[in-house]
Parts: sequence; C-alpha cells; structure tokens
Amino acid sequence: MAAGQRVVRLAAVADIHCGKQSQGTLQPLFAQMQQQADVVALCGDLTDYGLPDEAQILVREMSVLKIPVVAVLGNHDFESGKHEEISRILCNAGVNMLDGESFEVRGVGFAGTKGFGGGFGSRTLGLWGEDATKAFVREALNEALKLETALARLRTSQRIALLHYAPIRETVEGEPAEIFPFLGTSRLEEPLTLHPVAAVFHGHAHKGCPAGHTAHGIPVYNVSMPLLRAAFPDRPPFHLMEIRVDPAQENSDEQTGAAPRVLKPRPSA
Repeated sequence: MAAGQRVVRLAAVADIHCGKQSQGTLQPLFAQMQQQADVVALCGDLTDYGLPDEAQILVREMSVLKIPVVAVLGNHDFESGKHEEISRILCNAGVNMLDGESFEVRGVGFAGTKGFGGGFGSRTLGLWGEDATKAFVREALNEALKLETALARLRTSQRIALLHYAPIRETVEGEPAEIFPFLGTSRLEEPLTLHPVAAVFHGHAHKGCPAGHTAHGIPVYNVSMPLLRAAFPDRPPFHLMEIRVDPAQENSDEQTGAAPRVLKPRPSA
C-alpha cells in the first residue's frame, strides 16, 4: 500500500431472494458483513417475488448493519410490479438505491443500475426486426446509458460499478448456453470502457463463474449468493474486496449526481 493510503473494505452479494420464510435467516449474513466490511453492496434480486412484505422482512434482517449500504434491483424485484415501492421501503431504511444514479462514500464512488439481457460479443441481439425485439434491445441500451451517465458523474479515483445482469460472458459460463442472452449483455461493458472502474459486481447467474475480466482487463465478480456458497463453502457467501483510497477523498456523507435516495423514473423504452 502506498504511503498515506487507507483501505475501504467492500462486502458484495447478490440474489439474496428474501421471502416470507426468510425471517431470522439472513441476519447472520449481515452481521458478518458488519464485522468485516466498511460498505455493503447488494446486486439485485433482494426479494423473491418482488413483494413489499418481502422488502419489509429484508429491512428487519438488515437492522444489524450500521455501515453504508448501496444496492440495485434485480429481475425478481420486478416480478410483481412493485419495484418502486420496494425501492422506497429500502431507501426509507437507509439503503442507497441506484437506478442510474451515483453515490460516493469514504472516497469510493459507486454507479449502478439493474442492467438487462441481450447476449454477448458478436451474438449480441441487434436493433432490427419485430417491434418486440426492438423493445428488448432498447431496454438494454437504456440500461447501458444509465450506467454510463452514473459513471460520468463520479469524481473519485476509485470507482465501482454495480449491476444485476452480467456485462461479460465469462461470469455466466456454467449456466446453460441457451439462456446466456437472458443473463446479461456486452452493451453493459461499453460504458466501462469509456469510464474505467476498479471492479464490477453483478449477480443473476446462480451457476456462473465467480470472476472474469472485461476486454480491457477490468475485474468482474459474479457475487450471486448461491454461486458463492457452492464455490466457496468454507467462507461466508459474500465477496470481500479491499479498495485503497486517498484519505483526502474520504467523506462518508458525500453524494454525487442525483440523490441516490430518490427513485427516479425509468427512461421510456
């Protein structure tokens, strides 16, 4: 570590899938995060069926956390059409929800959005054909634009991108190839080339690969809780990362861009 630098410890996990039967089961996980980390990142599928009651249970489970929490939603959180209410519940509990916003804490900047599917590389779905296909592609383009906008707002030297869907193929390897287009898209990698980050965290692919890299060498971590439990049975099911920052940039109350506690309207498709 360079002289004068400090370490900020980030604990990241996705696919908690908090349901009505989760009361009392997730608190030990959050207690371990509280002990080991300075900031917690939750990368989507926070609830199981996207129900407000599930979000309320999650808030109670998270009550042991006294450190900053930043999060994005996942596809499960949209299942019941109550995603805005879920975000409000979590925001009211102190969680910094990102849907194209940015957030800075302790000298580390976070940019996040849910992301979407569409496939990878030369097999990425194109904006052509039926209206339904075009709508699918536009959703991915909108999510990529939100990520780019959030990254552009950050002024910290250390930046982290949070997603639910994968920006690269490598971290979904292990899932059936037939569903790769529904697990992420290379369109989410493009903003990371324009605005490089220290790391990217996502979930969604429960049977994927824990780690990979973008084409430009940025580390990408799949922190789906089922995957981490299977891959690393001897340790708590979250990824712990040490981020070295300049003390001059540390400010636990600093936020950039639109206030991340405000749920902003999603762009029209």
